[in-house]
Amino acid sequence: MTDTAGPLTSGVDLEPTTLTCPRCGHEAAERFYGPCSVCRTALRAAHNGEARNVEVADYEPKMNVTPNAVATKD
Repeated sequence: MTDTAGPLTSGVDLEPTTLTCPRCGHEAAERFYGPCSVCRTALRAAHNGEARNVEVADYEPKMNVTPNAVATKD
């Protein structure tokens, strides 16, 4: 007999239970509390992030103070 549960899941019931989806309010059989599988699919489709390169200007420090007389002395 092999033990399929790992050390982190021993004693944890991972069987789906009937829960109310907090997003749509329908009953769904899920392992964990949260949006149902239909809502998760819709959220992934609506908020699909595409990777892109963003151009950023080079950093140039601002001169907020004027140099004092000792620093500019030749």
